[in-house]
Amino acid sequence: MSDWAEWNPVTFANLMRFPARAAKALAGSSTRGSQQVASLCLSLLSERGEISGVRLATDALVAYQALDTPSRQAFFDDLANQLGPDPDQVGRCGDAYRADPSPANLAALQRAVESPRQELFRRLNLAPGGTRGLVDMRQDLLRETPLHPEWSALEADLGGLLTSWFNRGFLTLQRIDWNTSANILEKLIQFEAVHAIQGWQDLHRRLQADRRCFAFFHPALPGDPIIFIEVALTRGMSARIQPLLDPDSPVSDPRAADCAIFYSITNCQEGLRGVPFGSFLIKKVAEDLSAEFPRLKHFATLSPVPGFRSWLNQSAAEQEKVSALLSRLDQPASWGDDFSAQVSQELEPLCAYYLTQAKHGKEPLDPVARFHLRNGARLERINPLGDTSPAGIQRSAGLMANYVYRLADVERNHELYTNEYRVISSHHVGWLAKNCVLAGDRS
Repeated sequence: MSDWAEWNPVTFANLMRFPARAAKALAGSSTRGSQQVASLCLSLLSERGEISGVRLATDALVAYQALDTPSRQAFFDDLANQLGPDPDQVGRCGDAYRADPSPANLAALQRAVESPRQELFRRLNLAPGGTRGLVDMRQDLLRETPLHPEWSALEADLGGLLTSWFNRGFLTLQRIDWNTSANILEKLIQFEAVHAIQGWQDLHRRLQADRRCFAFFHPALPGDPIIFIEVALTRGMSARIQPLLDPDSPVSDPRAADCAIFYSITNCQEGLRGVPFGSFLIKKVAEDLSAEFPRLKHFATLSPVPGFRSWLNQSAAEQEKVSALLSRLDQPASWGDDFSAQVSQELEPLCAYYLTQAKHGKEPLDPVARFHLRNGARLERINPLGDTSPAGIQRSAGLMANYVYRLADVERNHELYTNEYRVISSHHVGWLAKNCVLAGDRS
């Protein structure tokens, strides 16, 4: 039996000699289904043979996948409560390391703080399709942990392992085109989360000569894209999304393009949320496109501003004027020729303030801004009526933002953001935010 088993707060060393008692102790008040999974997991933890370990891991994952919601919650309760590190053992090892910070005492402390859950997850990964099963298990955890904060350490254990298993060294970048397998193309349609793909004609246009689509794949999930990015090769920096999404738009010569517009990034695996793929993907795609098209000078996004409209409803000064403008936004037939200028005058400064000054802790309130700024991009421009779709009007009041990736500046911008939470923006965006009617009230 491995050393960690002796540290378990339910005294694995004794329980393993009595499987029925072990299952009862781990399952506690669980339902019968979770008791079965708990018993299989305990057997897996005590098993030393590889062949029987694979069989037990397979049986445990199959039994887990058959659980209903109450049984799954009971199983997570068991893992959270019974398979954490032993606080007394951690304390003893910590005291020993403080008294004598030797390599041996450090190794003992590292073993003590690692929960037996992590070894369980590693052994579950022995099963055929085990990685997929664990990704799906974390998806279940992520959906329910907000209602069960006591599971946060359990989710962190599984998330930490998946982060190490899905690091950049294991990922392969593939271009997706019309000759890619139909199975993968169908998944692009299924998972696209930013701008829905309206069938095969729409997808075909997004894969033509002046467009590019790239995805990361992992050997443990063959045929399943992990994350994908859609790119338009354009002349100049795009300010509006509708022309890029028009399935009937003419195909231009990509060799004449001077700008690559990243207009959609979609994570296909909810169970891998938080694993940092996006920054690697953008930088790798920019490098590959630079090699393919030497005339490309600019790499920029055309990004939504999710949450801006709801923030406006709560925070905007001159609320009556803003409310009237938002009401008009919901009625495109009423816009008229002067509407774009009115939106620019009234909403662009507020959006600049929202993106640079509205905070979630020390970071920007806007999640898309957090993502791109953390990756080293610069907030370059705000585009009124950049997305006039119903979704764009509802989430962003029709505004979109360009974030620019200058490869020579990415590392410096990333350091400024991660160390100082500095929002790197163009002079114009900074001026708009500074002169916004909210700039004098930062409470």
